Amino acid sequence: MATDNELISILETIIHPAHKKSLTELGIVKQVSIQENEKKIHITLAYPKPTDPFANAIKKACILAFKEKLGQDYQVEIEESFSTARKISPEYDNLKDVKNIVAIASGKGGVGKSTVAVNLAIALSHLNAKVGLLDADLYGPSIPKMFAAEGHHPVMVEKDGKEFIEPLERYNIKVQSAGFFFNPDEALIWRGPMATNALKQMITQTLWEDLDYLLIDLPPGTGDIHITLVQELPVTGAVIVSTPQKVALADVIKGINMFRSEKINVPVLGIVENMSWFTPAELPENKYYIFGKEGCKQLAAELNVPLLGQIPIVQSICESGDTGKPVAMNPFTLEGKAFANLAEQVVAEIEKRNQLLPPTKKVEITHR
Repeated sequence: MATDNELISILETIIHPAHKKSLTELGIVKQVSIQENEKKIHITLAYPKPTDPFANAIKKACILAFKEKLGQDYQVEIEESFSTARKISPEYDNLKDVKNIVAIASGKGGVGKSTVAVNLAIALSHLNAKVGLLDADLYGPSIPKMFAAEGHHPVMVEKDGKEFIEPLERYNIKVQSAGFFFNPDEALIWRGPMATNALKQMITQTLWEDLDYLLIDLPPGTGDIHITLVQELPVTGAVIVSTPQKVALADVIKGINMFRSEKINVPVLGIVENMSWFTPAELPENKYYIFGKEGCKQLAAELNVPLLGQIPIVQSICESGDTGKPVAMNPFTLEGKAFANLAEQVVAEIEKRNQLLPPTKKVEITHR
């Protein structure tokens, strides 16, 4: 019969690829037990961060190690948990288990903000994170098309005696969009209060449940929707999307200044430079800077914000968005790797923000 020490010694042989230390040294192993009569081994692993890109590989390594040492007929059950980091703890029941709310914004339209939001959501899910995506671009919702869900109609579900809107689940992402509630071919003629009320309803009535990251795809510019968001929710931070073109960068400064303003004071996690360069498939080593070279990189340095990533112009990004199969689903392509790197940088900046800054709070804007 295997002893507890023997079980621990097996786990000591499994090295975390990033930290180069064993699971036991890192304190990831919280419990290990064996039921010899049923040939079952139960392991509890607790990761110190909200995501760990090596979690799946570690799980497989544990199963393989125990079967090799004790026998192939043993069943290895692994229970995983990840640091809850910081829950935002708003008053809404449907958001009490959401840990981080991230606004995806842009100074102007046409820079690929929604494309970045969708692919970032999928890339985050590949890091074993639980992700939600709210399409708050009420007048031009494009998220349904990018998820091949233009015909989706939300349904109501009951939980704890209350009714909620059930989000669409696609590609391991929980998705909600205004585009699910009206005909996409009809122009949405809403005054500001109608639009903000619709956003409030989607925020407060969607059953998000347990999420590591809730991404909110905002409309371009700065306006009522942005103000409503920060008044309704304690936003963890904002990601600004732009092209390197000078006319786009001028609007980036306005967007960053809005989030950084004294009244709003939402941390800016960084800038994403989209459409950074074009590389023809037949000339993979060549880069053509169609919209200017490294404009966002230079601006990020001037404004003292991180450059989170540079996304090239690739035909497949456009095509995949139109067909509802985002490129980030394949992390081994050039464009898939770009979004995978972006996701890792966003996670790092969120963790840094949560360590250095106080818990997020809703913005209280008073008019004098």
